[in-house]
Parts: sequence; C-alpha cells; structure tokens
Amino acid sequence: MAHKFAEGKQSYGFCDRCNFRTPLRKLKQLTIKQKLTNIRVCPQCWEKDQPQLLLGLRPVFDPIALRNPRPDVSYYQSGLDVNNYPGSGSRIIAWGWAPVGGARLYDTDLTPNSLIAYGSVGSVTIS
Repeated sequence: MAHKFAEGKQSYGFCDRCNFRTPLRKLKQLTIKQKLTNIRVCPQCWEKDQPQLLLGLRPVFDPIALRNPRPDVSYYQSGLDVNNYPGSGSRIIAWGWAPVGGARLYDTDLTPNSLIAYGSVGSVTIS
C-alpha cells in the first residue's frame, strides 16, 4: 500500500533561495545541468537551466582546419617588375573596400588618400 500525503491546499513553504513564505504548490524544483535538485524556489527566484553550463557535455563537431592546405603564392606568381616591386599581382590592391594607402612607396598612386599618421615617443619625469 502506497503512502498517502495530505493535499496541502492551504500549506505554505519557504523558498530555499530568498526565504520568503510562498504557497507550497507554487514552489518549483530547480534544475542545474539538466539534473533536478532538491532545491525548491518561488516563481520569482525560479530560472530555467543555464545553457552555458551544458558546454562540454555533448561533443561538438566544428572543423576549422583544412587538410593539406596550400600557401597563397599568387602575389609572387604575377612576377616582379624591373625594380623588384610586384607588378600586377592578385593582392596588389585590396579590392572591395577603401584601403588606407601609402603603406609602401610604390602603391600611393593605387590607393590615394590624404590620411597621414605622425607619432613620437617622449619621456616623462616624475618628481
């Protein structure tokens, strides 16, 4: 014969987190890492299981490496001009955006702009 419990319609319980008195039927069981705990909390303190606690419980298939990668040599395959500067290689101009030019002496006409940065290093004396 199974044990019977009282219905507890008028019963009160205390939240295990905030310790406020709450109707016993409104207290919810807390779940941590997909496991039910013996912690009963009020509806204001109850929160669903945090998904970041589940990291590492399941295997993650996220390949980012390539098998047998080949280096990009297209920059050098286009050849050098008589002054040993790259001629018209694939990376001579950064296509698709407005690059800041003047990185090298020979590409100022390819990426013209008026942005010039100046900097200096000084010293500080503390007395």
